[in-house]
Amino acid sequence: MTTATQSELLSLFAYRKSSHSGGSNGNCIEPALNLAQTHDAVGVRDSKDPEGPVLVFPAGAWSAFATWSAGFEV
Repeated sequence: MTTATQSELLSLFAYRKSSHSGGSNGNCIEPALNLAQTHDAVGVRDSKDPEGPVLVFPAGAWSAFATWSAGFEV
């Protein structure tokens, strides 16, 4: 794992919209998984506010959340 400052991480995240979003109601998040292995960081932002705040999770925590939430009906 390499180290980076918070602002460097935020500028490196490559977000993607969830395939479950459907594009209808706008209640979506966009995870950035591209730094999970190299920086142990997953950025998550609100798709309605891409310039707004970003939550940053350790990759293992995001993986656990994604696995847990996959069991729910969308």
